[in-house]
Amino acid sequence: MTGKQAVRLGVDIGGTFTDLALEIGDRMVSTKVLTNYAAPEQAILDGVRIVVRDAQIEPSQIDMMIHGTTLATNALIERRGAKTALVTTEGFRDVIEMRTENRFDQYDLNIKLPPPLIPREHRYTAGGRIGAQGQELQQLDEAALEVLAETLANEEFSAVAIGFIHAYANSAHEQRAREILARRLSVPISISSEVAPQMREFERFNTVCANAYVQPQMAAYLSRLQTRLKEEGVACPVFMIHSGGGLISVETAVKFPVRLVESGPAGGAIYAADVARRFDLNKVVSYDMGGTTAKICLIEGFTPQTARTFEVARTYRFAKGSGMPISIPVIEMIEIGAGGGSIAWVDAMGRIQAGPESAASEPGPACYQRGGSKPAITDADLVLGKLDPDNFAGGKIKLSVSAAEAAITRDVGQRLSLSAQAAAFGICEVVDENMANAARVHAVENGKDVSDNVMVAFGGAAPLHAARLCEKLGVEACLIPAGAGVGSAIGFLRAPFGYEAVATRVMRLAELDFAATNALLADLLSAAEGFVRVGARGAIEREITAFMRYVGQGWEIPVALPEPPYAPYDLDMIEHRFRERYAQYFGRAVEGQEVEIVSWSVKVQEKRHVRSQHKLDKVGRPIVGQFTRQVFDPATEQEQSSQIITRSDLTCGDRIAGPAIVVESETSTVVTSQFDAIVQSDGSLLLLRKGRAV
Repeated sequence: MTGKQAVRLGVDIGGTFTDLALEIGDRMVSTKVLTNYAAPEQAILDGVRIVVRDAQIEPSQIDMMIHGTTLATNALIERRGAKTALVTTEGFRDVIEMRTENRFDQYDLNIKLPPPLIPREHRYTAGGRIGAQGQELQQLDEAALEVLAETLANEEFSAVAIGFIHAYANSAHEQRAREILARRLSVPISISSEVAPQMREFERFNTVCANAYVQPQMAAYLSRLQTRLKEEGVACPVFMIHSGGGLISVETAVKFPVRLVESGPAGGAIYAADVARRFDLNKVVSYDMGGTTAKICLIEGFTPQTARTFEVARTYRFAKGSGMPISIPVIEMIEIGAGGGSIAWVDAMGRIQAGPESAASEPGPACYQRGGSKPAITDADLVLGKLDPDNFAGGKIKLSVSAAEAAITRDVGQRLSLSAQAAAFGICEVVDENMANAARVHAVENGKDVSDNVMVAFGGAAPLHAARLCEKLGVEACLIPAGAGVGSAIGFLRAPFGYEAVATRVMRLAELDFAATNALLADLLSAAEGFVRVGARGAIEREITAFMRYVGQGWEIPVALPEPPYAPYDLDMIEHRFRERYAQYFGRAVEGQEVEIVSWSVKVQEKRHVRSQHKLDKVGRPIVGQFTRQVFDPATEQEQSSQIITRSDLTCGDRIAGPAIVVESETSTVVTSQFDAIVQSDGSLLLLRKGRAV
């Protein structure tokens, strides 16, 4: 029993599996269950029954649940949101369709861009105009809005988004429009000055549209979840992890569901950052591969890289600008549609491709024998011997090798005159090379060399592919933490309560209005701290960032600043910090050019004290497993006798020479012939290239 130990539950709903991690003091109990698309909360309840049974506790003993989900992301990608209306300023009805002047492929005459989230017939305009400095240029046409309210009611919209030009500088018109519409409508109304108070109307309008589009669905889901949990005896508070990596209340999540769009991957990055800190690893690349997607994130100084915008639903795999931009604070990562359930196929040029279509959990890969007939990456892994058909997911799912071979042969092998094994090898090589290419591109865009990093791999499929990915990237070492199969769910338990508030106020540094700036930052700090204090009980920390640029430039860079208030004597300090940061990005600062501040960001989060506790053991004592299996090795391109070792049988300091497979209930770690695996003091596996040190 638990005594006075805190009991916390992390839950991650993915495209294929729903992962649960129950933490009781220093003890962790976890499980994976197939995601239920019709009723996502049912998979959570099924998983709760399993973990409380295994932990020998009652559901009522759970003190806190932390939840992340891809439901909002999937609703945007699959266009399964609410019937939504957009109300905008006269003359700006088509902003979300016209996009910007940028084209990711200038010479493609058949360029395909994602259609706007809200069709033109559902977009309405209202008279009134706010200027770029926040001044009212034209009064809001309130009479027209009264008429529009009747129209929207008759059309039976389920949600409304309001996005007026320059509302980030003055939100009065948006707030008044919401008041008028709310008197007639009983649906959620989102305004851009609250959802994304930043300049650049295309991104801001898109974000408020996305928030409104998924709000009814997410509100209904979270309400059902809380009700069903209470019926199950779980009466604890539920918190959500947002895309920036912090925790927020369910009430905040219902109001701003767009902040949940990258919540699951954010948990994975927090998990990898926690591992990096515990091993004192300053440069880490996290590799998260689940059932539907794979993600790469660069982590320096134990902190994942962050951004203020990202794209969903890209029509071209690596092409920036081909997706739907969302302006919210987010942990920055590169993502491709390559997970265990991603479907393999042959294109018109006879090349093997994998994803982005996924078999997901329904019907699943062909080897699941649940109605899926198309070959998935899991099928290829099975045919190559990486998976035990009788011990997948702890034995809960029996896999069929013959079904996997038949699907691969029919859809890939026969097209290319390859055996099932050769075709399976080709599928895995394509997946691993796509992931390696994405990692290289992401690192180069950030001025980094990915081979300098230690990899941290987690997710149900990543440990199967991590060693091969390291071979391709020139990475010498990879950590597979304990509980890697449910890494994002564990990451939720490591996340602090946190919130980031942003606002745009364009001011030249030489003309900075200190009173207005200090007042703005005080409001942002108050708002962010209010969200954090809902769950945080201890000390909090604040981070102030100014997004600055030289006058005339199109984009700005983040500059960390001390806490306000600011005074005229701080001007030299602010400019010096900007020039230092600019030189870090571009090699040198520009002399004699005026500087301006575009936006402010205030991040408030619970203070956590996590010290490095472990040192990497790079030697270990050799051991030999009792069992072997024939596994296809990519370096030799032939089957090799590989040791099969159960992870729970290993002890600190054990060294397993590759080729080998270390099996556990939620994943398996493939140690290729190029690597050895050494068990660390916390139970992590260090994959170390033979003859190398880190």
